[in-house]
Amino acid sequence: MLVEIWSDIACPWCYIGKARFEKGLAAFAHRSDVEVVHRSFELDPGRSKGDVGPVIPMLAEKYGRTIEEARAMEANVAANAHAEGLGYLADGRDHGNTFDIHRLLHLAKARGRQSALLDLAYRTNLAEERSVFDAEVLVDIAVRAGLEEGEVRAVLADESAYADEVRDDEREAAGFGANAVPFFVLDRAYAISGGQPAEVFTRALDQAWQARTPALKTLGGDDGDACGPDGCEVPR
Repeated sequence: MLVEIWSDIACPWCYIGKARFEKGLAAFAHRSDVEVVHRSFELDPGRSKGDVGPVIPMLAEKYGRTIEEARAMEANVAANAHAEGLGYLADGRDHGNTFDIHRLLHLAKARGRQSALLDLAYRTNLAEERSVFDAEVLVDIAVRAGLEEGEVRAVLADESAYADEVRDDEREAAGFGANAVPFFVLDRAYAISGGQPAEVFTRALDQAWQARTPALKTLGGDDGDACGPDGCEVPR
């Protein structure tokens, strides 16, 4: 079964939602038969690449709140993150354009290191005082995720590299009607929006699995002649 997750590393609920989904997946009986693919969704695609600033003033401006209210919003998110065992820095973080990060995540997908890079990008952006909008920090975490430094630098230097893949993901999200993340699609048939509790994901996985493997219906009336562990019954 295919599970696709649209997300952005600037989104704390994507960070929390990923942890909750993984807990829900761990409780799913057929978890070894699930392929998870992470897809791109930019929360702030119109932001210029060099426009990087502290997150609290950005939230206050975006939602029309005071600085104190924005801090309270972040404190609530932090509490949810901590409840999932995740680190979270409620203040002192940067916010910026995530297009380069999404391009590197596509490189990582091609090299089988997507989940490792995504985890490092979330942790660096949301739980550490380093900025993923610094190119050298981005190179460092990509290498730590298992990518080759020269290839990472080449992708960052070429703004067209994996750009189409990012845009294709975003067009698909729009086609599914997704206007917020995290957004989960199970076997292209079921959608889940938001960082739901782990048990919601487990139930959804069960439902999607049952839909793709319906219970057998017996046709033809009474049982016919057949063989079993004890041998074959001889017709009279």
